[in-house]
Amino acid sequence: MNETYLTTEELSQRIKYDPRTIRDSLKDSVLLEGVHYFRPFGGRKILYIWETIEQDMFSQSNAQANMIPMGNGGVCHG
Repeated sequence: MNETYLTTEELSQRIKYDPRTIRDSLKDSVLLEGVHYFRPFGGRKILYIWETIEQDMFSQSNAQANMIPMGNGGVCHG
């Protein structure tokens, strides 16, 4: 296993989000336990898996690049 584990503060520096935003908005809605982060030894500390987060950020960005915004708020998958 050659993965990079980051704390919330380290992740916030890499993705340019406030640590509070990561904890309150992204964790458990976008960043999922067991996929993007884990709690070592069942404790309170959270470690994020950088490679998984980076891959998901780019894959979602590429998926949205093929969408054309419509006037009614929807999108056309062009």
